[in-house]
Amino acid sequence: MHAAVTVTATSTATKATDTEAWPFSVRRATPTIGAEIGGIDLRAALDDATYCALRRALVKFKVLFFRDQDITPAQHVAVARRFGELEVHPMIGHHPHHPELVVFGRGDGKRGRENLYHSDVSWRETPSMGSMLRCVETPEVGGDTIWVNMAAAYANLPEDVKARIARLQGVHDAMPTFGQALADDQYAIMRAKYPPAVHPVVRTHPESGEKILYVNEGFTTHLANYAKEQPYRIGSDFRLAEMDLLQYLFRQAAAPEYQVRLKWQRNTIAFWDNRSTQHYAVQDYFPAVRHMMRATVIGDRPV
Repeated sequence: MHAAVTVTATSTATKATDTEAWPFSVRRATPTIGAEIGGIDLRAALDDATYCALRRALVKFKVLFFRDQDITPAQHVAVARRFGELEVHPMIGHHPHHPELVVFGRGDGKRGRENLYHSDVSWRETPSMGSMLRCVETPEVGGDTIWVNMAAAYANLPEDVKARIARLQGVHDAMPTFGQALADDQYAIMRAKYPPAVHPVVRTHPESGEKILYVNEGFTTHLANYAKEQPYRIGSDFRLAEMDLLQYLFRQAAAPEYQVRLKWQRNTIAFWDNRSTQHYAVQDYFPAVRHMMRATVIGDRPV
């Protein structure tokens, strides 16, 4: 197996740091987030024990990396569906025979636009549980992806900030990002069909119970109830204070201490928990070509 990520000297094998027995090999990528999984062939159906262990590993490590997984689109859909119902994304192109697979084809004059920290489809009323992304083609260098542990980001916030955001609600909207590529008539249809969703700024993970900082620069546009929760001074000052707070929360994702970075290779798969992570696709490879396919598992409404 190839090394899963660019790691530092602090990365260690799981057997030295983790007492849980796994039915596959696990090698942690950083002390905070990420693990490379070995000894699994994702072409085969997952038995119950392996599925349950992978789900525990996903919650624990937040993002899992699998190398040398030469699977078909149908097998990709099947293994992702083992973890729940799959969504069909309304605004990204998908595989001609498998609408559950969105297709990212970047290069040949088309730059990628995923280079901002975000959690997939947080703009839905019921956002994603997880995403499974397979590398079809990647440049020799460049095109890495970064994931961020947003439970750690929340845990390390100053206590006064935690108190300040405890009851705040974030507004998540697809249209500022995806609406740019839509014709006016299609924009109106999508705007009506997918109105902004309101989610807690601090959500609780339904499986681990962790508190998670749940705002992202890709889709969170403002705070729905800031005026009800904060003392009012002057109108313009009040609005600036809201935006300053939101920008401060966005910047937490950029701390390297919460991150892991993956160097893609063909047939590498990353499977991440959208409830507790954000990610950033580094757009440093243009005009080289990078092709990916992603299946997204529907989750639960944040609380």
